[in-house]
Amino acid sequence: IYDREENRSKGFGFIEMPDECEAYKAIVELNDVELDERKIVVKKAEDRR
Repeated sequence: IYDREENRSKGFGFIEMPDECEAYKAIVELNDVELDERKIVVKKAEDRR
């Protein structure tokens, strides 16, 4: 997600997975992995409604 006012990344993003199994696999394999010297958090998006 990009902040146009600040002209930089907000530091998070969203992706869609083909199915629940693939989503779970991505969460298990990628959560807490280090990327560019920062640990990333991978989790299922929460409905804000």
